[in-house]
Amino acid sequence: MNKEMAAQAAHKNGFIAALDQSGGSTPKALKDYGIEASAWSSEAQMFDLVHQMRTRIITAPAFTGDKIMGAILFEQTMDRDIDGMPTAQYLWEKRHVVPFLKVDKGLAEEKDGVKVMKPMPDLDALLQRAVAKGIFGTKMRSVIDAANAKGIAAVVDQQFEIGRQILGHGLVPIIEPEVTISIADKAAAEDILLAEITRHLDGVPAGKQIMLKLTLPTKANLYKPLTQDPRVMRVVALSGGYTRDDANEKLKHNDGMIASFSRALTQGLSAQQSDAQFNEMLAAAIDSIFDASSHKIAA
Repeated sequence: MNKEMAAQAAHKNGFIAALDQSGGSTPKALKDYGIEASAWSSEAQMFDLVHQMRTRIITAPAFTGDKIMGAILFEQTMDRDIDGMPTAQYLWEKRHVVPFLKVDKGLAEEKDGVKVMKPMPDLDALLQRAVAKGIFGTKMRSVIDAANAKGIAAVVDQQFEIGRQILGHGLVPIIEPEVTISIADKAAAEDILLAEITRHLDGVPAGKQIMLKLTLPTKANLYKPLTQDPRVMRVVALSGGYTRDDANEKLKHNDGMIASFSRALTQGLSAQQSDAQFNEMLAAAIDSIFDASSHKIAA
């Protein structure tokens, strides 16, 4: 493991930029960026467009390790270049941003109020490629839609089982059991989730650490004990559909958590903007998310 990356991932002020929309969510990401589906006629063209968008973000003047601790990439982004350099290498060497890779293949059908991850039969091969390309860690997402103890246990079981497989390759897994922000029993689901995660931490191999990516909780500081657990390198927050302003405000009330925002980071960016407009808006977004990740309000 790259010790300099590990030190930054564990301790640096800043946040993680989530640039990992994959096949299913790419059309919406492009639409939000001002590119309609009529702009491409094949999946290859669609992914070319999204790589152009991500390249514009990553090469923007404000996108550096000063305020961005890490960035999560989609597999195709890892396999492509920026300015003639593999993306993960560019992120670290040119921007000093720690590269992570989204490894899940999407969600299974809902059962017991949750959606676990689809099987990943080729995961070991993907992890070997990630290591070769200089990736530091991984991210994988499940979804919790109800305070169903059986379902939440299944989500956390799967996340930690695959997390151990990822640790075996020398990578740090970001475990992401997202609680849907719109459900009526969100607070109850989060209580069950915290208990399950706490129980599973005993299964983290000695000397290893994981990261957690969690929905901003209904009860401020609910996850504070996790931020203080030596087996947890970092606890990061997902925006989950909250606006940037709402997500930032909620984050400020959660000690020890930093942001890992996707939509809340790119909100307002557009293909139609001049580079000056684009860079100014992205810089303002980065500043606000960095501030929310760094400055906490006593609960």
